[in-house]
Amino acid sequence: MRQISVWREPGMPALIGMVVAGFSGYSLLMPIAPLWAARGGADEAGVGAVTGVFMLFTVLVQLFVPAAIRRFGWTPVLVIGLFLLGAPSLAHLLSDALPPILALAAVRGAGFAVLTVCGSSAVAELVDPARRGRAIGAFGLGIAGPQVLLLPAAPWIAEHLGAWFVFALATLPLVGIAFAVPLGRRLDALPPHPEPEHAHRGVRRYVGLLPPMLLLLGVTLAGGALITFVPQFGVSALDAMAGLLLLTGLAALSRWGVGHVADRFGSRRIQWPFVLITTGGMALIAWSVAAEGRTGALLGGMAMVGIAYGALQNLTLGVAFEAVPRRDHVVASAVWNIGFDTGTGIGAVVVGALASAFAFPPALLFAAALSLLTLPLAFVGRRSPAAG
Repeated sequence: MRQISVWREPGMPALIGMVVAGFSGYSLLMPIAPLWAARGGADEAGVGAVTGVFMLFTVLVQLFVPAAIRRFGWTPVLVIGLFLLGAPSLAHLLSDALPPILALAAVRGAGFAVLTVCGSSAVAELVDPARRGRAIGAFGLGIAGPQVLLLPAAPWIAEHLGAWFVFALATLPLVGIAFAVPLGRRLDALPPHPEPEHAHRGVRRYVGLLPPMLLLLGVTLAGGALITFVPQFGVSALDAMAGLLLLTGLAALSRWGVGHVADRFGSRRIQWPFVLITTGGMALIAWSVAAEGRTGALLGGMAMVGIAYGALQNLTLGVAFEAVPRRDHVVASAVWNIGFDTGTGIGAVVVGALASAFAFPPALLFAAALSLLTLPLAFVGRRSPAAG
């Protein structure tokens, strides 16, 4: 009998609707909340702190999401998370002073932590392991669509229609609650996962999550640096926009497309080429910046990193789910998301500091070298017999 598409698996439409609404609010405020702080008189450090506080609270709260789901269930956790992500948006209109903006960033970061951990772990709950790669790809497209369309458009919307319009649109996570409720009910109704026989207790059971998390950190460090600094590479605004569109667009397509290959050959077996593609892409970008005027090399490098950026997101999440028993998939999701967000933040901070001291080409080569150092991790580990 022919299987239905992963897009139509019970619970998947609600999951996609929830993440589209949630990530729409996230994407709109990612550039606008810092600009709102700048309008209020914040200096560069203050403007950067808006994103820093958001990511800090995202990572901190991600640590507690698995326990919250086990204690309270999926539905209330999802509803509260989307409320925290969307409700503070309009409150920005009350003040453009830095302290209240930072407080709102902390609240939104907590909500984003719930969305990211619950969203990716729900994929593993809703779709059988044989089609998990395709399901992760579909989930990735639901995330990438708002980021590709709304993140670059937000400054234009604010300039031409007003910041209030962006803040109003950024309440879209509240609309996501309409999808979160039926999704949560379905997940809450699933039978609990029994503890596998001979399972490791304590921290040892999660050791297998370290290789995929560190692999992901290597590529997201590169991606975070590029998203932050491409406009400062001495290229035209058009070239910078083209490079970012290549990065984000190809990341979305590769995260979806590699899922079919992963389901056939296994996620772990095909990670290593994308580590090398990341390294080569960053080296090519470093050369283009050093040589100046090498727009083709810059765009080619951005395309390479974009392909690897999306593919390794899919593959490392698949490997993380394989590394632990099914009852711990929500923990795997939390660890994976921590690796993603930490890599993105470190990429901006470290590459920025090195560029300030030495210029961008050596800073980018340092990111390339860090990515290459993660290559052995692509061959580490084995599938957990209890992971299915």
